[in-house]
Amino acid sequence: MRILLIEDQQDLAAVVQKGLEEQGYNVDTALDGEEGLYMAENFPSDAIVLDILLPKMDGLALLGRIRKKGIQTPVLLLTAKDALSDKIKGLDSGADDYLTKPFAFAELLARIRALLRRKAEGKEAVLKIDDLEIDTASHEVRRAERVIRLSAREFAILQYLAYHNHTVVTRTQLIEHIYPEGFEWDSNIVDVYINRLRNKIDKGFTKKLIHTLRGTGYRLKDISSE
Repeated sequence: MRILLIEDQQDLAAVVQKGLEEQGYNVDTALDGEEGLYMAENFPSDAIVLDILLPKMDGLALLGRIRKKGIQTPVLLLTAKDALSDKIKGLDSGADDYLTKPFAFAELLARIRALLRRKAEGKEAVLKIDDLEIDTASHEVRRAERVIRLSAREFAILQYLAYHNHTVVTRTQLIEHIYPEGFEWDSNIVDVYINRLRNKIDKGFTKKLIHTLRGTGYRLKDISSE
């Protein structure tokens, strides 16, 4: 899962980013409203953690802009303001939830998980590709009723392939999904993860579900009937 954190207090942003990454999330950080707007518009995320009091463009203005563009990514507002009117204004602007500073990191995590669960309800909770089942809420993966243990990044790649099983996914798309913007990646890193997934998903099964299309990318699909 990819989180966009828009917070101008650098110390707080660094602590939150580190904590989220330790929980298996991939985090992009913006330190002002204009940078945050650019990131929200150009680098899709699964949730946005947005401070209201930002330089260059405040959080509510930013939120209004992305909602007008049709970006429906769940947004958790961070605010030092605790007046009811401020909370109502934030929710009316298109926020999905809010959290008043100072906050406990455990509560931030719980709020993010709740947003992601609600987002998943708009999609299939369990993705099925032939006899492979991917539970997007519990992160449990099974094939032919056998539980398969995956790392956070392996699961992120598998889920992305499953959501896009109607098309071929490129290396660049996978890298942008699992790593922050600007990550300097080796050209073989995707192959490493795909090989790990093959060993866990396809090894021991006659029917292979993970396919490489040379020069193009990868696909998760039962192609035996095509």
